[in-house]
Amino acid sequence: MLLTLAQVLEELQIPESTWYAWQAQGKGPRQVKLPNKQVRVDRADLNRWLDDRTVEPTQAAA
Repeated sequence: MLLTLAQVLEELQIPESTWYAWQAQGKGPRQVKLPNKQVRVDRADLNRWLDDRTVEPTQAAA
């Protein structure tokens, strides 16, 4: 399932500027750029990206 950028921003609770900064730094989830220049994010890619950033409670305090 492809999510719109607005849906991703709402889910992550980040501003659009943060999204584009992450993309420029190569830190954000994979994105699909459509021919009309709109951005979509595959739900599976977003979930994988979030899973890669999930830490155990004992690691969060470090």
